[in-house]
Amino acid sequence: MESNEILISAQNLSKIFYDFWHRPKANAVDSISFQVKKGEIVGFLGPNGSGKSTTIKMMLNLLYPTSGDLTLFGKSSSNVEIKAKIGYLPEETYLYKYLTAEESLCFYGRLFGLPSAEVKRRTTELLEMAGLTHVRKRMVGEFSKGMARRIGVAQSLINNPELLILDEPTSGLDPLGCAEMKDLIVLLKSVGKTVLVCSHLLSDIEDVCDRVIILYGGKIVSEGKLSELLKISSQDIITMSRLDEKQKEELAKFICTNLGQNDINISSPKMSLEKYFISVIKEAIEQNAYTAGARHSDSIAQFLK
Repeated sequence: MESNEILISAQNLSKIFYDFWHRPKANAVDSISFQVKKGEIVGFLGPNGSGKSTTIKMMLNLLYPTSGDLTLFGKSSSNVEIKAKIGYLPEETYLYKYLTAEESLCFYGRLFGLPSAEVKRRTTELLEMAGLTHVRKRMVGEFSKGMARRIGVAQSLINNPELLILDEPTSGLDPLGCAEMKDLIVLLKSVGKTVLVCSHLLSDIEDVCDRVIILYGGKIVSEGKLSELLKISSQDIITMSRLDEKQKEELAKFICTNLGQNDINISSPKMSLEKYFISVIKEAIEQNAYTAGARHSDSIAQFLK
């Protein structure tokens, strides 16, 4: 549930990159201010070079701000203690290719100092959630990009983080995997997680985010709730049961005569290709069709709840 507690706060945050002679080379982030509240799903958007990745790296303390203030959980982003509360999925999935899927998650779990029994339990639940239980003993170097991405997502959740930062989470995933990822993000919000999502696939952002922050040239150019930003107030949509051709003609005539509307289009709605694709694949799954790839999962690991 969204609350008034602020998890991320940036005030006049800037990052300037300098050349060898300490001359300003690029003003990557230019005095931006924003907040992310607990329980929100926020889209962090912008074209390449707009400052998104630089801002995320400052949140993770991989880069230092040139000026301004940046706090997470009410503490400076440089505070080591807050790192245990953050889960991060980078744009590219970096895994040790000679480790199995199971070994990879156990490795990251031990980095957080979790007890062995807890690491084993969480690894089992995350592999089930990612649809990779049947390939837990395969080396991740043999995985497709999409399957490696699933392990990357599982790795970002092994410490049961309060804040999850996802950079291009659906990169490399097939349409079913993309749908599962979006469902997972919504599920994470339902159990109290806060999610910051960076993506160039705006349809994915639209499906899951409560609010967006759009950057361009290192500055915030737009910010707000999607329900307000995307509303077209100059048009209305009427939805009703199927009409035959005669009824369509009569309706169009009535609207034209009584309401003075001439630009009328009456047509049947269409299912998106994504929804059709998913329905076909789910039918194959229900028929127990064989696959060596990732399997469908609509559950969330128990420890995350």
